[in-house]
Amino acid sequence: MGMALSTDTAAAARHARFGKLPERIRVEDTVEGARATPAGGTDAYDPEGSWKYYSCLALDLGL
Repeated sequence: MGMALSTDTAAAARHARFGKLPERIRVEDTVEGARATPAGGTDAYDPEGSWKYYSCLALDLGL
């Protein structure tokens, strides 16, 4: 009988710890909204200044 009491105690402990599912998390709590660009707009595309970052090995070597 000592074995059955020990098994029942272990089963009760497991049920107390793992006997129910955790609370559901709402989708609204898992999503965070953020602006795509900063309010200052410093990351805007600048076609006049884009040539500064163009790199071509053939042009660099004068070919």
